[in-house]
Amino acid sequence: MHSAPTPLRLKLLPTLLLLASAPALADAQPADSLERVTVTGSRIARSAKEGPTSVTVISGDDIEKQGYTNVYDALNNLTQNTGFTQGADFGNTFTPAANAISLRGLGPNHTLTLINGRRMADYPIAYEGEVNFVNLANIPAALIDRIEILNGGASAIYGSDAIAGVVNIILKKKTDGAAVNVKIGSTEHHGGENARLQLTGGKSWDQLSVVYGLELSKRNPIWSRQRGFMSDSTALGEPPSAILSRRIAGGAYLDSGSACGNFAGMFANSVTTVGNSQKGYCASGLLKPSYWTIQTATQSQSGFLSLNYQINSHAELFSDAMLGVTHTENNTRGPNWTAAAGQGGYFLNQNSGNYEIWNKRFAPEELGGASNYNRKWDDLAANLTLGVRGDLTGSWNYEAAYNASVYTSRTTTPMLLSGVNNYLLGPQLGTDGSGVPIYAPNTSRFYQPLTPAQASSLIGDSTGNNKSWLQVLSLSASGEAFQLPAGPAKLAGLLEWGSQGFSNDPDQRLNQGVFYNASPAVGASGSRSREAAGAELLLPLAKPVNLTLSGRYDRYQTSANSEDKFTYGAGLEYRPTGSLLLRSNYATSFRAPDMSYLFQTQTRGYYSSTTDYWRCAQAGQPLANCQYAGVSPGSNYISNGNANLKPESGKSYGLGFVWSPSRDADISLDYWNITIDDLVTTLSADKLLRDEALCRGGQLNASSAQCQDALRRVIRNPSNAVVDPGAINTIVVNPINAASERTSGIDLSGKYRLRTAKLGDFLFKATYTKVLTHTYQQFAGDPAQNELTDMSNTDWPDKLDFTTTWNIGDWSSTLLLTRYGKIPNGAGSGYLTPTVLANLSVTRQLNKQTSIGLIVNNVQDFLKKDYTGGWPYYPVGSYAPYGRQAWLELNHKF
Repeated sequence: MHSAPTPLRLKLLPTLLLLASAPALADAQPADSLERVTVTGSRIARSAKEGPTSVTVISGDDIEKQGYTNVYDALNNLTQNTGFTQGADFGNTFTPAANAISLRGLGPNHTLTLINGRRMADYPIAYEGEVNFVNLANIPAALIDRIEILNGGASAIYGSDAIAGVVNIILKKKTDGAAVNVKIGSTEHHGGENARLQLTGGKSWDQLSVVYGLELSKRNPIWSRQRGFMSDSTALGEPPSAILSRRIAGGAYLDSGSACGNFAGMFANSVTTVGNSQKGYCASGLLKPSYWTIQTATQSQSGFLSLNYQINSHAELFSDAMLGVTHTENNTRGPNWTAAAGQGGYFLNQNSGNYEIWNKRFAPEELGGASNYNRKWDDLAANLTLGVRGDLTGSWNYEAAYNASVYTSRTTTPMLLSGVNNYLLGPQLGTDGSGVPIYAPNTSRFYQPLTPAQASSLIGDSTGNNKSWLQVLSLSASGEAFQLPAGPAKLAGLLEWGSQGFSNDPDQRLNQGVFYNASPAVGASGSRSREAAGAELLLPLAKPVNLTLSGRYDRYQTSANSEDKFTYGAGLEYRPTGSLLLRSNYATSFRAPDMSYLFQTQTRGYYSSTTDYWRCAQAGQPLANCQYAGVSPGSNYISNGNANLKPESGKSYGLGFVWSPSRDADISLDYWNITIDDLVTTLSADKLLRDEALCRGGQLNASSAQCQDALRRVIRNPSNAVVDPGAINTIVVNPINAASERTSGIDLSGKYRLRTAKLGDFLFKATYTKVLTHTYQQFAGDPAQNELTDMSNTDWPDKLDFTTTWNIGDWSSTLLLTRYGKIPNGAGSGYLTPTVLANLSVTRQLNKQTSIGLIVNNVQDFLKKDYTGGWPYYPVGSYAPYGRQAWLELNHKF
């Protein structure tokens, strides 16, 4: 923990008024006659629109032509986005209404996301319950001019979070007249029907200009039962999932009689008896597919308004406002009841004298349809910027702005009510000497399907309210500082004062016994203030050589402590010829601990599914057929915050070149290397369980810090427990400052334009990213883990995009080919082969005002399947099982 700024630091603040942010340096002029270019990270004019750190640009037109349905799709497809993330369609996550990216495989919280160079409020629910991130799912595409991605560490310019890179979403500043866009589409194999309406426009008067936009969209869900290869979880001969069972605690199943016949019409007439009528249970292979949406249902409305008022020739007022409202629904599983679940999971049956375990999985027919058990999210995101900018004396200009952002999310989760025990078991008759509850249940009620009305009386909605906010006041200036023989040195700077906060308010009825087997719910909230000052200086050392220096001081303060950090960076550009740029960069970075890591109270819950690798190994069962693999619902967990976390420290460097032999061709190659020390992280439960199995089995040294940590976190039932001896009881997770994470790789890109007299114009573009190294070391002294060979790591080792655009007359088309590298299969026993997917768009300009288009994604209708890990038989989160999708699009300008 660091102390508050000393008096010396405070005296320096006025001097740092001319300090740096990337946008502030935008107005620096070149020492030569190159055209000035605006890019994230610096706006210094340079050869081939490149500087000391590479920048990737995605235009608004690219988003549509390359088949991306929204901003997230475009960023997710970046070759630099090699990291695996649990997106909205991953399943039972904390954030099914949100999407995030992971540049360089360093996690969603190591990429800084901006709109018009300004920060946005985090999504109010943390990724995996711990990591703060910006939601990319609800940013409308209607008014996007371009997206710029700075491919390197930039804390010395932007502050915290900019370790893996910076994403700057730049909205349109001007537009003439009004335009409307209508887009409708669906999937070839049903589900996912969608429609979108966009209205954009602008108008200018003498001193006032206005830009506006409106986007309305709706998308139906896709259910796993709509994809044949995953519509039955017994496709590989696996036993069907139990939907109704009675068994002696720790022993055999009890007589089910003809009970399964009563449920014959449930789960689309798929219910069967496993075992025999005397010693079996009722089961269905359609249980899992019936309750899982592989694509969420969404409905959104968003609007944008930008105003600029020219006070005089030297100053203007500006304002941007954006508002989005989104409703999202998904489903991962239906109601699941286990008798006395909160009291050990078994009870003393007074009628039989046995300790018994009863379990029931509700059928969609009992609920009146699976969608009646959907989870829902109602989100609102708002951003407002007010400011003034203009010219100062000489070459200097300034900008003063206030930016406020808020994000709210209301969650609605259907849950069984506590009365379900009385309904299925009757009243509790006390407890035995060990505290086990006693019931005298009537099996006829348990063995009878519910009507939708009866099921509705046993289910209620739990609602939670979540909010995050951010506000920043900034003052920047830039201009020529002094003269050097090769040209004027440029200085730019920024002062910032801001604050941010969040609150998570769960339904208090979770603590009042209203819901069946509800985990205790404790709200969490916190806030902190932030101050920053930094500077960036461009030094033209010689006509072919530019040196850029940057530095920034950030201070974060909570009610309990404060942390501060100074970061710096340098970039060198050397142009031996007008067509060749050699470049290098070095920067230090940092990240203030996530708010959720700091302020999270103890949270108890359970994972959607858990694989017990140790019990599978003990039983000698392969993962694909292991009875302890993919068990849903999964193990319980306890998660705690950590107020004593330190900021992460990082550094990055890069070397590369850009060669532009003509205006129709260029190629670039860049090597990048990023290191993070004191990484704040919580190990995934799956990785903990893998490590625990290796430690218990002797493949890892049981006395190592890694093994000791895993064995301490995975708490198991005693070996002599009445129910599930040796099973996982609880997994304890909490954030820590890990030792280090390191990664390196190369980015290769190029383009070539071919102009012909008769065949039209062609533009070929290719980008390729290869991860060369990626290691993780949890504790100092532990051997570094090679993430590239870790069979539990599903990050992409390499990605390739190849785009061909063809324009001839009134026609234009774009073909995008994306090659994904190999990743481990579900069982961790081998690798899935690399895969190429294709998107195609064709547009016809009917006249000057109107065009129509056809967009087809996954042209070859390819589904990446993986049967090694069992149902759902595809690599969830890495590939989508949608199949071919198509849209018709109409554009008209008024």
